[in-house]
Amino acid sequence: MDTLNQEAIRYLFKQDKFANHVGIELVDISPGQATSTLTIQHYHLNGVGTVQGGVLFTLADFTLAAAANTHGNVALVINGDIAFLKPVLSGTLTAHAEEAGSTRRLATYRVSITDDSGDMVAVVQGTAYRKKEKI
Repeated sequence: MDTLNQEAIRYLFKQDKFANHVGIELVDISPGQATSTLTIQHYHLNGVGTVQGGVLFTLADFTLAAAANTHGNVALVINGDIAFLKPVLSGTLTAHAEEAGSTRRLATYRVSITDDSGDMVAVVQGTAYRKKEKI
């Protein structure tokens, strides 16, 4: 499979309107890997004052998708399981996705989300489907 250049993948993910709306920033990409950040705002918090689970999953989903799309074909996340490990109230979250294994059409990723202290906040395991369509 071809690998996209960094400019092309960054352009593709700048078009993600929801990720932009919630404040996710793609900070690093390489083949099969990606890192994104999110600075926590008041609107990311749930009723008990911790970051809402959907925010964490959105950050992981975006980062996994960025990693999966570095191979040059359109890739869509088709499955994801999340484990919430630690509540977080403020600061910046960092998500790092890394490809664990792949075939021609499917790839499995592990996404780690950490807080400012480097403590693990959540872990996601997900699968992406690579379409024939080139980006």
